[in-house]
Amino acid sequence: MTAHEPPADTLDDRNRFLVALGETVRSLRARRGMTRRALAAEARVSERHLANLEGGVGNASILVLRQVAGALGCPVTDLLDPSTTASPDTALIRELLRNRSGDDLQRAHAALAQLFADVPAGGRRTRIALTGLRGAGKSTLGRMLAEDLGYPFVELNAEIERLAGCSVGEVHALYGTTAYRRYERRALDDVVQRMREAVIATPGGLVSEAATYSRLLDRCFTVWLRATPDEHMSRVLAQGDYRPMAGNREAMDDLRRILAGRAAFYAKADVVVDTSGRALDETFTALRNAVRIGSVAETSAEGSMKYSATAHAGSR
Repeated sequence: MTAHEPPADTLDDRNRFLVALGETVRSLRARRGMTRRALAAEARVSERHLANLEGGVGNASILVLRQVAGALGCPVTDLLDPSTTASPDTALIRELLRNRSGDDLQRAHAALAQLFADVPAGGRRTRIALTGLRGAGKSTLGRMLAEDLGYPFVELNAEIERLAGCSVGEVHALYGTTAYRRYERRALDDVVQRMREAVIATPGGLVSEAATYSRLLDRCFTVWLRATPDEHMSRVLAQGDYRPMAGNREAMDDLRRILAGRAAFYAKADVVVDTSGRALDETFTALRNAVRIGSVAETSAEGSMKYSATAHAGSR
Protein backbone atom coordinates (compact mmCIF):
# COMPACT_ATOMS: atom_id res chain seq x y z
CA MET A 1 0.00 0.00 0.00
CA THR A 2 1.41 3.40 -0.98
CA ALA A 3 1.19 6.50 1.19
CA HIS A 4 -1.73 7.74 -0.91
CA GLU A 5 -3.81 4.55 -0.90
CA PRO A 6 -6.62 4.16 1.65
CA PRO A 7 -6.54 1.11 3.97
CA ALA A 8 -7.99 -2.12 2.59
CA ASP A 9 -10.89 -2.12 5.04
CA THR A 10 -11.82 1.40 3.91
CA LEU A 11 -11.82 0.24 0.29
CA ASP A 12 -14.01 -2.73 1.18
CA ASP A 13 -16.52 -0.50 2.96
CA ARG A 14 -16.56 1.90 0.03
CA ASN A 15 -17.03 -0.90 -2.48
CA ARG A 16 -19.86 -2.43 -0.46
CA PHE A 17 -21.56 0.95 -0.31
CA LEU A 18 -21.26 1.46 -4.06
CA VAL A 19 -22.62 -2.04 -4.75
CA ALA A 20 -25.58 -1.44 -2.41
CA LEU A 21 -26.21 1.95 -4.04
CA GLY A 22 -26.24 0.35 -7.48
CA GLU A 23 -28.63 -2.37 -6.36
CA THR A 24 -30.99 0.22 -4.91
CA VAL A 25 -31.03 2.24 -8.14
CA ARG A 26 -31.60 -0.90 -10.18
CA SER A 27 -34.41 -2.07 -7.89
CA LEU A 28 -36.18 1.31 -7.95
CA ARG A 29 -35.85 1.45 -11.72
CA ALA A 30 -37.35 -2.04 -12.05
CA ARG A 31 -40.20 -1.11 -9.72
CA ARG A 32 -41.08 1.80 -12.01
CA GLY A 33 -40.79 -0.40 -15.10
CA MET A 34 -38.10 1.76 -16.68
CA THR A 35 -35.35 0.52 -18.95
CA ARG A 36 -31.83 1.71 -18.26
CA ARG A 37 -31.94 3.75 -21.45
CA ALA A 38 -35.19 5.42 -20.40
CA LEU A 39 -33.87 6.27 -16.96
CA ALA A 40 -30.63 7.64 -18.41
CA ALA A 41 -32.59 9.88 -20.77
CA GLU A 42 -34.96 11.06 -18.02
CA ALA A 43 -32.07 11.76 -15.64
CA ARG A 44 -29.98 13.40 -18.37
CA VAL A 45 -26.95 11.17 -17.75
CA SER A 46 -25.16 8.85 -20.15
CA GLU A 47 -26.37 5.26 -20.27
CA ARG A 48 -22.81 4.09 -19.68
CA HIS A 49 -22.56 6.28 -16.57
CA LEU A 50 -25.82 4.80 -15.29
CA ALA A 51 -24.62 1.26 -16.07
CA ASN A 52 -21.48 1.86 -14.00
CA LEU A 53 -23.60 3.27 -11.17
CA GLU A 54 -25.91 0.24 -11.15
CA GLY A 55 -22.93 -2.09 -11.37
CA GLY A 56 -21.37 -0.68 -8.23
CA VAL A 57 -18.30 0.70 -9.99
CA GLY A 58 -19.42 4.27 -10.64
CA ASN A 59 -18.66 6.83 -7.94
CA ALA A 60 -21.33 9.32 -9.00
CA SER A 61 -21.42 12.89 -7.79
CA ILE A 62 -24.23 14.05 -5.54
CA LEU A 63 -25.62 16.13 -8.42
CA VAL A 64 -25.86 13.04 -10.64
CA LEU A 65 -27.57 11.12 -7.83
CA ARG A 66 -30.02 14.00 -7.48
CA GLN A 67 -30.84 13.79 -11.19
CA VAL A 68 -31.32 10.01 -11.00
CA ALA A 69 -33.52 10.34 -7.92
CA GLY A 70 -35.63 12.98 -9.65
CA ALA A 71 -36.13 10.69 -12.63
CA LEU A 72 -37.15 7.87 -10.28
CA GLY A 73 -39.56 10.16 -8.41
CA CYS A 74 -37.94 9.80 -5.01
CA PRO A 75 -35.72 11.86 -2.68
CA VAL A 76 -31.99 11.37 -3.16
CA THR A 77 -31.82 9.96 0.38
CA ASP A 78 -33.83 6.95 -0.80
CA LEU A 79 -30.97 5.96 -3.06
CA LEU A 80 -28.59 5.86 -0.11
CA ASP A 81 -30.81 3.69 2.08
CA PRO A 82 -31.22 0.05 0.95
CA SER A 83 -34.21 -0.37 3.29
CA THR A 84 -36.30 1.63 0.81
CA THR A 85 -36.43 -1.42 -1.43
CA ALA A 86 -36.53 -4.03 1.33
CA SER A 87 -40.30 -4.49 1.42
CA PRO A 88 -43.49 -2.99 -0.02
CA ASP A 89 -44.66 -2.06 3.48
CA THR A 90 -41.53 -0.01 4.13
CA ALA A 91 -42.00 1.89 0.89
CA LEU A 92 -45.71 2.46 1.52
CA ILE A 93 -45.16 3.71 5.06
CA ARG A 94 -42.42 6.09 3.95
CA GLU A 95 -44.66 7.41 1.19
CA LEU A 96 -47.57 7.82 3.61
CA LEU A 97 -45.40 9.97 5.88
CA ARG A 98 -43.68 11.95 3.14
CA ASN A 99 -44.43 15.70 3.18
CA ARG A 100 -46.71 15.42 6.21
CA SER A 101 -46.98 18.36 8.59
CA GLY A 102 -45.27 18.39 11.95
CA ASP A 103 -48.59 17.78 13.71
CA ASP A 104 -49.35 14.78 11.48
CA LEU A 105 -45.94 13.27 12.14
CA GLN A 106 -46.33 13.81 15.88
CA ARG A 107 -49.65 11.96 15.86
CA ALA A 108 -48.16 9.17 13.77
CA HIS A 109 -45.24 8.80 16.16
CA ALA A 110 -47.56 8.69 19.18
CA ALA A 111 -49.75 6.05 17.54
CA LEU A 112 -46.79 3.88 16.55
CA ALA A 113 -45.18 4.23 19.97
CA GLN A 114 -48.39 3.07 21.62
CA LEU A 115 -48.82 0.24 19.11
CA PHE A 116 -45.33 -1.17 19.62
CA ALA A 117 -44.80 -0.32 23.28
CA ASP A 118 -43.70 -3.38 25.27
CA VAL A 119 -44.10 -1.88 28.73
CA PRO A 120 -47.22 -1.91 30.94
CA ALA A 121 -49.38 1.21 30.90
CA GLY A 122 -48.04 3.68 33.42
CA GLY A 123 -44.69 1.89 33.65
CA ARG A 124 -42.77 5.03 32.70
CA ARG A 125 -44.16 7.39 35.36
CA THR A 126 -41.74 6.37 38.09
CA ARG A 127 -38.63 6.73 35.94
CA ILE A 128 -38.04 10.44 35.45
CA ALA A 129 -35.39 11.48 32.93
CA LEU A 130 -33.99 15.01 32.81
CA THR A 131 -32.77 16.21 29.41
CA GLY A 132 -31.05 19.36 28.19
CA LEU A 133 -27.64 20.80 27.36
CA ARG A 134 -24.73 20.92 29.76
CA GLY A 135 -25.37 23.54 32.40
CA ALA A 136 -29.12 22.92 32.45
CA GLY A 137 -28.95 21.76 36.08
CA LYS A 138 -29.70 18.08 35.45
CA SER A 139 -27.34 16.82 38.13
CA THR A 140 -28.18 19.38 40.83
CA LEU A 141 -31.94 19.37 40.27
CA GLY A 142 -31.95 15.64 39.65
CA ARG A 143 -30.44 14.88 43.04
CA MET A 144 -32.91 17.23 44.72
CA LEU A 145 -35.87 15.63 42.94
CA ALA A 146 -34.65 12.11 43.72
CA GLU A 147 -34.37 12.96 47.41
CA ASP A 148 -37.82 14.55 47.40
CA LEU A 149 -39.39 11.49 45.76
CA GLY A 150 -37.32 8.91 47.61
CA TYR A 151 -35.95 7.53 44.31
CA PRO A 152 -32.36 6.61 43.42
CA PHE A 153 -30.48 9.20 41.37
CA VAL A 154 -28.60 8.01 38.28
CA GLU A 155 -26.05 9.88 36.17
CA LEU A 156 -26.20 8.10 32.83
CA ASN A 157 -22.62 9.17 32.05
CA ALA A 158 -21.47 7.37 35.21
CA GLU A 159 -23.24 4.23 33.97
CA ILE A 160 -21.48 4.60 30.60
CA GLU A 161 -18.12 4.81 32.37
CA ARG A 162 -18.95 1.73 34.43
CA LEU A 163 -19.77 -0.28 31.30
CA ALA A 164 -16.80 1.02 29.30
CA GLY A 165 -14.29 0.77 32.13
CA CYS A 166 -12.95 4.24 31.38
CA SER A 167 -14.02 7.89 31.43
CA VAL A 168 -16.44 9.39 28.91
CA GLY A 169 -13.58 11.50 27.53
CA GLU A 170 -11.47 8.37 27.02
CA VAL A 171 -14.35 6.59 25.26
CA HIS A 172 -14.56 9.47 22.78
CA ALA A 173 -10.78 9.70 22.37
CA LEU A 174 -10.11 5.97 22.04
CA TYR A 175 -13.19 4.68 20.26
CA GLY A 176 -15.01 7.68 18.80
CA THR A 177 -18.52 9.10 18.97
CA THR A 178 -20.19 6.07 17.39
CA ALA A 179 -18.86 3.79 20.12
CA TYR A 180 -19.91 6.29 22.78
CA ARG A 181 -23.47 6.27 21.42
CA ARG A 182 -23.51 2.46 21.65
CA TYR A 183 -22.43 2.61 25.29
CA GLU A 184 -25.06 5.28 25.88
CA ARG A 185 -27.82 2.99 24.57
CA ARG A 186 -26.52 0.03 26.59
CA ALA A 187 -26.38 2.14 29.75
CA LEU A 188 -29.94 3.38 29.26
CA ASP A 189 -31.25 -0.13 28.61
CA ASP A 190 -29.44 -1.40 31.71
CA VAL A 191 -30.89 1.32 33.95
CA VAL A 192 -34.41 0.81 32.58
CA GLN A 193 -34.23 -2.95 33.13
CA ARG A 194 -32.80 -2.70 36.65
CA MET A 195 -34.71 0.24 38.07
CA ARG A 196 -38.44 0.78 38.14
CA GLU A 197 -38.02 3.98 40.16
CA ALA A 198 -35.26 6.49 39.40
CA VAL A 199 -34.40 10.06 38.49
CA ILE A 200 -32.00 9.94 35.56
CA ALA A 201 -29.71 12.76 34.37
CA THR A 202 -29.06 12.15 30.68
CA PRO A 203 -26.16 13.35 28.50
CA GLY A 204 -27.01 16.44 26.46
CA GLY A 205 -26.39 14.74 23.12
CA LEU A 206 -28.59 11.70 23.75
CA VAL A 207 -31.35 13.26 21.64
CA SER A 208 -29.09 13.14 18.58
CA GLU A 209 -29.45 9.35 18.40
CA ALA A 210 -33.08 8.78 17.40
CA ALA A 211 -33.29 5.13 18.50
CA THR A 212 -31.91 5.87 21.97
CA TYR A 213 -34.06 8.96 22.42
CA SER A 214 -37.16 7.06 21.34
CA ARG A 215 -36.31 4.44 23.95
CA LEU A 216 -36.01 7.15 26.60
CA LEU A 217 -39.37 8.70 25.66
CA ASP A 218 -41.07 5.30 25.72
CA ARG A 219 -39.62 4.16 29.04
CA CYS A 220 -39.29 7.34 31.08
CA PHE A 221 -41.29 10.42 32.01
CA THR A 222 -39.10 13.09 30.43
CA VAL A 223 -38.43 16.69 31.45
CA TRP A 224 -36.51 19.22 29.36
CA LEU A 225 -34.64 21.66 31.59
CA ARG A 226 -34.53 24.58 29.19
CA ALA A 227 -32.23 27.59 29.43
CA THR A 228 -30.76 30.23 27.14
CA PRO A 229 -27.34 29.61 25.54
CA ASP A 230 -25.83 32.36 27.73
CA GLU A 231 -27.14 30.68 30.88
CA HIS A 232 -25.81 27.29 29.79
CA MET A 233 -22.35 28.74 29.19
CA SER A 234 -22.20 30.81 32.38
CA ARG A 235 -23.24 27.82 34.53
CA VAL A 236 -20.63 25.53 33.00
CA LEU A 237 -17.92 28.16 33.50
CA ALA A 238 -19.10 28.78 37.07
CA GLN A 239 -18.49 25.09 37.75
CA GLY A 240 -14.85 25.58 36.75
CA ASP A 241 -15.19 23.78 33.42
CA TYR A 242 -13.44 25.92 30.81
CA ARG A 243 -13.48 23.33 28.04
CA PRO A 244 -16.28 25.04 26.08
CA MET A 245 -14.10 28.13 25.67
CA ALA A 246 -10.72 26.44 25.25
CA GLY A 247 -9.21 27.41 21.92
CA ASN A 248 -12.60 28.34 20.52
CA ARG A 249 -13.49 32.00 20.07
CA GLU A 250 -16.78 30.99 18.49
CA ALA A 251 -17.89 28.84 21.42
CA MET A 252 -21.09 30.80 21.99
CA ASP A 253 -22.04 30.61 18.31
CA ASP A 254 -21.41 26.85 18.39
CA LEU A 255 -23.52 26.51 21.52
CA ARG A 256 -26.38 28.44 19.96
CA ARG A 257 -26.27 26.24 16.87
CA ILE A 258 -26.25 23.06 18.96
CA LEU A 259 -29.22 24.24 21.02
CA ALA A 260 -31.12 25.32 17.91
CA GLY A 261 -30.45 21.96 16.28
CA ARG A 262 -31.61 19.97 19.30
CA ALA A 263 -34.46 22.15 20.57
CA ALA A 264 -37.17 20.41 18.53
CA PHE A 265 -36.04 17.05 19.92
CA TYR A 266 -35.79 18.27 23.51
CA ALA A 267 -39.32 19.66 23.10
CA LYS A 268 -40.65 16.11 22.68
CA ALA A 269 -40.31 15.73 26.45
CA ASP A 270 -43.46 15.31 28.53
CA VAL A 271 -42.93 18.65 30.25
CA VAL A 272 -40.63 21.63 29.83
CA VAL A 273 -39.22 23.53 32.80
CA ASP A 274 -37.70 26.91 31.95
CA THR A 275 -34.75 27.49 34.28
CA SER A 276 -33.54 30.80 32.85
CA GLY A 277 -33.18 33.63 35.32
CA ARG A 278 -34.57 31.57 38.19
CA ALA A 279 -33.14 30.86 41.63
CA LEU A 280 -32.42 27.22 42.42
CA ASP A 281 -35.27 26.83 44.91
CA GLU A 282 -37.77 28.39 42.50
CA THR A 283 -36.61 26.14 39.66
CA PHE A 284 -36.86 23.06 41.86
CA THR A 285 -40.42 23.98 42.87
CA ALA A 286 -41.33 24.30 39.21
CA LEU A 287 -39.72 20.94 38.43
CA ARG A 288 -41.44 19.16 41.30
CA ASN A 289 -44.83 20.62 40.37
CA ALA A 290 -44.37 19.80 36.70
CA VAL A 291 -43.50 16.18 37.46
CA ARG A 292 -46.48 15.77 39.80
CA ILE A 293 -48.96 17.44 37.46
CA GLY A 294 -47.64 15.54 34.47
CA SER A 295 -47.81 12.19 36.25
CA VAL A 296 -51.39 12.82 37.36
CA ALA A 297 -52.42 13.83 33.82
CA GLU A 298 -50.80 10.73 32.34
CA THR A 299 -52.39 8.47 34.94
CA SER A 300 -55.85 9.88 34.20
CA ALA A 301 -55.27 9.18 30.51
CA GLU A 302 -54.04 5.65 31.33
CA GLY A 303 -50.83 6.26 29.42
CA SER A 304 -52.64 6.84 26.15
CA MET A 305 -51.24 10.34 25.63
CA LYS A 306 -48.47 12.52 26.95
CA TYR A 307 -49.00 15.56 29.11
CA SER A 308 -47.24 18.55 27.63
CA ALA A 309 -46.80 21.91 29.32
CA THR A 310 -44.25 24.62 29.92
CA ALA A 311 -43.72 25.05 33.63
CA HIS A 312 -42.28 28.32 34.87
CA ALA A 313 -40.44 28.57 38.12
CA GLY A 314 -42.96 31.01 39.54
CA SER A 315 -45.73 28.38 39.37
CA ARG A 316 -47.04 27.01 42.62
